Amino acid sequence: MIQNNSNHKKLSGVVGIFDEPHALIMATKKTREFGFKYFDAFTPYPVHGLEVAAGLKRSPIPYVTFVFGLAGCVLAFLYQYWTSAIDWALNVGGKPYNSWPAFVPIMFEVTILLGGLSTVAALFIFCGLPNLKKKAFDLSITRDRFALMIEIQNLDEKDNLKKTKEFLQSVGAKEVREVYEEGWGFSL
Repeated sequence: MIQNNSNHKKLSGVVGIFDEPHALIMATKKTREFGFKYFDAFTPYPVHGLEVAAGLKRSPIPYVTFVFGLAGCVLAFLYQYWTSAIDWALNVGGKPYNSWPAFVPIMFEVTILLGGLSTVAALFIFCGLPNLKKKAFDLSITRDRFALMIEIQNLDEKDNLKKTKEFLQSVGAKEVREVYEEGWGFSL
């Protein structure tokens, strides 16, 4: 691995800074087509089409949320129906025992509760959150810049680093920098 001997920092990757989101999308697409596997894009706001350019699959989290939310709604209805019509059947004001409009607030609340809790659990399981291994390498990167970082995996020669930098410049990066890992944080 390439080491910066003066500061004893490990090279983590190369980052390219772009002026606009369209340039970042095109660079991301070319990066994937070129064969880089470990790269990530950083933007100050959601950029539509970036996930397609990066080749990301659809997340299973919305499905998990939907299934658990639906289960919460059904379970809340069944519990209220069982309580009011079967287990403790009381005639209150002449209402039918299965008065589903009265059940709606509780059904809504349990739907939101189970959907929210399952979403948080799915984030921990599928996304590997919280990410304690890497910190931000530039504090202004998500404020006003568009960046593409290509991680360096087992660089044996400085020639590979040079080729990665040249690649980022060829896809339109206005600025290209090396990113060095410093324990819990990153520096440029």
